[in-house]
Amino acid sequence: MRTKAVLLALLVAAVSLSGCFGEEELIPEPVPVVEEEPRIFVTDKTGASLNIPPVDMEFQFSDVGETGKEPSIGITSSGCIFFIAMEKVMRSCDGGQSWEESQDPVQCSPTTSDPYGWVDPITDRVFGVQMIGLETSWICWSDDDGQTWMGNPHDSGTTPLNDHIKLASGPWTDSGYGALGQFTSGFYETAVYYCYNKLAGIFCFTSFDGGATFETGGQIIGLATTNGGLHGAISTAPDGTVYVTPRVATPTVIVSKDNGFSWFERTMGSDVNTPNPRKNSEVSTDTDSNAYHVWTGADEGVYMSRSTDSGETWEQESIRISPAGVISTVFPQTDAGDPGRIAITYLGSENSEMLNQSDIDGNPWNGNAHYAPNNASYHLYITFSLNALDENPTFHTYRVTDDPVQVGSICLNSGDCRDIGGSNRNLLDFNDLHIDRQGRVYVAFADGCTGGCADNPNATAADSRDGRGSVYYLASGPSLYLADGELQPLY
Repeated sequence: MRTKAVLLALLVAAVSLSGCFGEEELIPEPVPVVEEEPRIFVTDKTGASLNIPPVDMEFQFSDVGETGKEPSIGITSSGCIFFIAMEKVMRSCDGGQSWEESQDPVQCSPTTSDPYGWVDPITDRVFGVQMIGLETSWICWSDDDGQTWMGNPHDSGTTPLNDHIKLASGPWTDSGYGALGQFTSGFYETAVYYCYNKLAGIFCFTSFDGGATFETGGQIIGLATTNGGLHGAISTAPDGTVYVTPRVATPTVIVSKDNGFSWFERTMGSDVNTPNPRKNSEVSTDTDSNAYHVWTGADEGVYMSRSTDSGETWEQESIRISPAGVISTVFPQTDAGDPGRIAITYLGSENSEMLNQSDIDGNPWNGNAHYAPNNASYHLYITFSLNALDENPTFHTYRVTDDPVQVGSICLNSGDCRDIGGSNRNLLDFNDLHIDRQGRVYVAFADGCTGGCADNPNATAADSRDGRGSVYYLASGPSLYLADGELQPLY
């Protein structure tokens, strides 16, 4: 997986007739030709290729062994990896060599729906959240790497629909709810946030006791009320800023600087917008609280906008992260380390030859994964930028999967799926990416093309209906924290 240089010595010299005519032999300089490895891309902020060596990285795969649709991933300071999807919390404490179920069925939810997981990067508390029916969620947590659990139900009221649940945590601020901690004892070390959507919009709550109860918060008014309140993950910054991303046509972030007491909106990306159907965008923040918002644009590329003032203002000229040759993307996720050092993952297709071919409905395909042709193939991509704050950042992208993650379309609208040989809703709504305390990148995803599908170069959509829980992590390469330098394999 390295770029190779091939020297073509074109010895087009004059025939050596010096013995007859006394002329010197002309030997031109060798011409270096760069032979690019098609699975690695180095691109600029427009997606165009750059003629510079890629950052040397190797990625390790791990099969979780359980269904993995809509996975969440987090890593505790001890190195235990938590993979949360569907009915089980899975744990690996040996670098993904083996996985085991880590959930107490007595304390955690007795039923399962729309799960979400989170590992508090400050306290190591592991959260598993499940939706029960349409009105209540069950939030469970562990403070000992998943050995034991506690949990409580959270009643969201009788107004439907409690859905798309998300949880995260971050530092307390000196204003809003955070100011109460200066006068109230018993506050948990971090603020814990819990958001979900109802038909009326996004509802977000703040917990003072580490996620045991959520008594303060409510509906966010504004753009958060559109599209039924569908939204992406909650992101937090070291300075306590909180971000939630609504699923709307113009990329938008909803921001709180007082631990969820109040919120404001900022838009960006009107030069590229978002496609329809669309999925979640996400924000990552670095150690200086700079923010990076990533989303899939209307042309199906992955784009980014940056904020260097904790979400107050954002660049209006979008930066393309995905290579121009990746003509379809979905499920972009991101995390960051030190300033300018970020990682992004997404599913993408390079099947440009299929553009304008007829999809299942007879319409020309424009790259939207929801309408992809029967034999389009999607792979998992991981992108690093070590200078993402520069005026002209560089992006190093690896296509890490040898066989496709999905063949055919990916349903992005549950009420309008393309059922070719079984529902293509098999990957659901999102993947996940997080870094550990050493700045090592971990990606959780659902693999839709396994077994015979993975082994068949002529696989079609009907063969690609799995949702196997899977992980890739950085085995060797640059940490997203400068002080940790070059990371070596875990095992």
